[in-house]
Amino acid sequence: MSIVVMDKKEELIMRLVHYFITEQNYNPIVVNGVKDEIWLENSEGPYYIVRINSNNIFNKEQLNFDHYKTESIVKQIKKKTFSFNVNTLNILLDLNEDIKLEEVKNIVDAPIFDSNSSITNESILEAFPNINEKLLKDAKGIDLMINVTKDINEKTERENRQYEKTFSTKKIYITQTIMLLCSIAFLITTIFGGLISLLDVPSNVLVFLGANNIAFLKNYEVWRLITYMFLHGSLLHLLVNMYSLYIIGTQIENYYGKAKYITIYIISGICGGLLSAIGIGSTSISVGASGALFGLLGALAYFGYNYRLYLGNVLKTQIVPVIAVNLLIGFMVQGIDNFCHIGGLVSGIFLAMALGVEGKSKKSDRINGFICLSLFIIFCIYMIYFR
Repeated sequence: MSIVVMDKKEELIMRLVHYFITEQNYNPIVVNGVKDEIWLENSEGPYYIVRINSNNIFNKEQLNFDHYKTESIVKQIKKKTFSFNVNTLNILLDLNEDIKLEEVKNIVDAPIFDSNSSITNESILEAFPNINEKLLKDAKGIDLMINVTKDINEKTERENRQYEKTFSTKKIYITQTIMLLCSIAFLITTIFGGLISLLDVPSNVLVFLGANNIAFLKNYEVWRLITYMFLHGSLLHLLVNMYSLYIIGTQIENYYGKAKYITIYIISGICGGLLSAIGIGSTSISVGASGALFGLLGALAYFGYNYRLYLGNVLKTQIVPVIAVNLLIGFMVQGIDNFCHIGGLVSGIFLAMALGVEGKSKKSDRINGFICLSLFIIFCIYMIYFR
């Protein structure tokens, strides 16, 4: 029968890992090519990255190389997570006490020289004041390993349940309902406009049925901010938007839930209509679901950002390029209401912040989202009615 024997430094590593994962909600990062290092990530923590390094550092040159290696890995994390400021707590467990530490941008060195006593490093205590209280101290050796493994596994199981709840396939019917309403609205336009509506719905028909325009809004016909997003200028316009809605809408309905989905769709569509009225002026009208669709794209981008560690490069390689390409097309092709697209996109992001992503959003994020959305709406109302 083999006996597990751990020295004091190994026990301290176990205790630190247990504390940061179970008490501070940090998650391990797989970093290739490193040895005797543990990397932990929490974008909402006092430090974005906590690095526990047990490599022996004898002199200043080794410490400088350690900083260089840390900065290189942090740069990779920045690119992957779309993060601008990745501050790192660099916990050094085997640093020569004679080495004089110097300030390094975004890296705080926190040496621990005594594995037996409580944590006394000021940088660690300032960021994590309860660390000594919460560190596992009674268990040692195999008992410590069992306790740490048990607690981390329980936390992982809770996170996995949340992950499964968020990403599990749910029954989709709100998206189909919106598609049906848009199709019925187009059928009505063909009744009023005749067969010509299949290629190009007459503007007078669209105006009669509820197209959006700043002159109508100034006349307090605000109901047009709802009706315009269900009308389309041609059969091709309808088919393109409904295909996009089917692809994007099913994801938003699945990830955010039906109530939040409807809220994002309607309010971002309204906000797109407000900015459209400001941008296109009184000589043109606006119809179509694309403002609301861009709102869904904004919400999808916000969701992807919050789950970027789970989704890998999806945000960078799929979501952001789709948004960028569609906005670019809107600037290049005449007749596309890009003001509506931008209004929907911006409000969709703010709405997603205000409504929150299950298991990820903090109260402060929701408040900030609500404030930003309110300011955007107030700006649009001022530009329409009081400029």
